[in-house]
Amino acid sequence: MNMVVRVGLDIAKNVFQVHGVDARGNARIAKQLKRDEVRKFFAQLPACMVGLEACGGAHYWARELMKLGHDVRLMAGQFVKPYRKSGKNDANDAEAICEAVGRPTMRYVPVKSEEAQAVMMTHRARNLLVAGRTALSNQVRGLLTEFGIVFPKGFATLRKVLARIEARELNLPELAYETLDDLYTQFREIEARIERYDRQIEAIARASEPARRLMQIDGVGPKTATAIVASVGDAKAFSNGRQFAAWLGLTPRQYSSGGQTRLGGISKRGDVFLRTLLIHGTRTVLLRAGQRQDRKSQWVVQLRTRRHQNVAAVALAAKHARIMWAMLARGTEYRPSPVLA
Repeated sequence: MNMVVRVGLDIAKNVFQVHGVDARGNARIAKQLKRDEVRKFFAQLPACMVGLEACGGAHYWARELMKLGHDVRLMAGQFVKPYRKSGKNDANDAEAICEAVGRPTMRYVPVKSEEAQAVMMTHRARNLLVAGRTALSNQVRGLLTEFGIVFPKGFATLRKVLARIEARELNLPELAYETLDDLYTQFREIEARIERYDRQIEAIARASEPARRLMQIDGVGPKTATAIVASVGDAKAFSNGRQFAAWLGLTPRQYSSGGQTRLGGISKRGDVFLRTLLIHGTRTVLLRAGQRQDRKSQWVVQLRTRRHQNVAAVALAAKHARIMWAMLARGTEYRPSPVLA
C-alpha cells in the first residue's frame, strides 16, 4: 500500500470497489469494501490521488476523503467510460476510474461544500413543488373538460376558475365539487410552500456577496445567482469562460473532420437545471432588448432577426455564462456594455 499513488473508487449504496496503482501503473490494490469499511481503509492509506465518478454521494465521499489528506478528483461518467476495457462491473469500473483520473488533460467536476449542497437541495425541493403544481393544474383542466368547462392555460386563470368552483357558481355534481375543493386546497398549499422557498432563496442571495454581484446581470435573479454560486464552487477550476459555458452545455456540438468545421446544436451537457435557469432568464431580456441602445442589446436584436428566437436566447445565455465566469473567477463587478452612439 505504500507504493500506491493513484486510486479509483467506484461508489454505490453499500458496496465499494477500490483499484490502486503504483507510479508505473501496476495494479497494487483491487478489493471490495463495505460502506462502513471505506473511511477506515483510506485512513490507513498514504495520501494519494483518488478518482470518483460524479454521481449520487460522490461529493460527500470526496469531502470525507479530503479530510484524510487525499487529493480527490471527481469526473463525469462520460469521460470515464472510454477507459473501461471490457464488460461493465464494479472491478472494471474502478480500474477505468483509476486510469481516467491519471490523464493530464482530464476535466474535473468541482467538489461541492455542504453549504452549497444545502442551497441546491432548496432549489430541488422547490422544483419538485413546481412540477407538482403543474401536474395538479393539468389534472384539474382535464377533469373540468369532461364537464364541458374549458379555459386557457395559466395559473392565474386556474385560480379564477377554482374560486368560482369554491363559490359553487358552476353546474357540477356535488361529488365533483367536493373533489375539486380538495384539489384546490392542495393547490393553495403547494403555492404557499413555493412562496416560502422563494423567500428563503432570496434571503440566501442577499447574504451571498458573489450572488449579489451576479444579480447585476440582466435576466439573472436570486434563483439563477444562488444556483450558479452553489454549483460552481471555485470558478478558477475552469480555464476560461468558454470552458465554463461548455460545462453548462451551452456551446455547439462539433462534427468536424478533415479540416472542415461543422457545428451543430448545443451539446446540452452538464446540469439541465442551471442551463434552464440561464436560458429562461435571457428570454426576459429579449422582450425589452429592442428598447435599449447598448451594444449587447443591439447584438441580440440583430441575431434575432437572422435566427430563431430560441437561438438568440441560447446565444445570450452562453454570453452571460462567460460573463459570470469572469466575475466569479476574478472577483469583479458587472460592467454593462457601452451605449452605442
